[in-house]
Amino acid sequence: MAANHGSDHESDPSTRLYNPYQNYDLPIKSQYLYKLPTSPEFLFTEEALHQRRSWGENLTFYTGSAYLAGSVSGAASGLFSAVKSFEPGDTTKLKVNRILNSSGHSGRVWGNRIGVIGLIYAGIESGVVAVTDRDDVWSSVAAGLGTGAVYRAARGVRSAAVAGALGAVAAGAAVAGKQIFKRYIPI
Repeated sequence: MAANHGSDHESDPSTRLYNPYQNYDLPIKSQYLYKLPTSPEFLFTEEALHQRRSWGENLTFYTGSAYLAGSVSGAASGLFSAVKSFEPGDTTKLKVNRILNSSGHSGRVWGNRIGVIGLIYAGIESGVVAVTDRDDVWSSVAAGLGTGAVYRAARGVRSAAVAGALGAVAAGAAVAGKQIFKRYIPI
């Protein structure tokens, strides 16, 4: 039986032998070796063709990335506004306090605003992909259009239309930039 494991592994390059007790100083018989796949397993072959995150992973990724980018940008903006508001008689302690307060406040505000945009985008993109069953440039552009329109809908139809158009252009530019990045910088 032990020789059978070795010959199966040699004939099947899609698996590898795994010994769960490899870090222990125990004499292990070959029957305790497991064959693990070397590539992802899917229930249906159609699932293997889709190389994309699930809707929950998509939601977490876009929301978190947008919040982080917004927080960093807001903190930088707060730093510059705090430095501009320095007065000649300020002590070092007062300057540091002003920088921390301004950076923290701006970082929270920007992070929350841009994080909400990431949340809306992720939800709309996942919905578009689920309905059309295609994950391409047009799905991202439609999600950008919907995100801009939904984000500015409370300010009126004209504001929603302009924001939707800007969102579509931004999403299209982001996808095009990603393709250019992938082409010229191999990762």
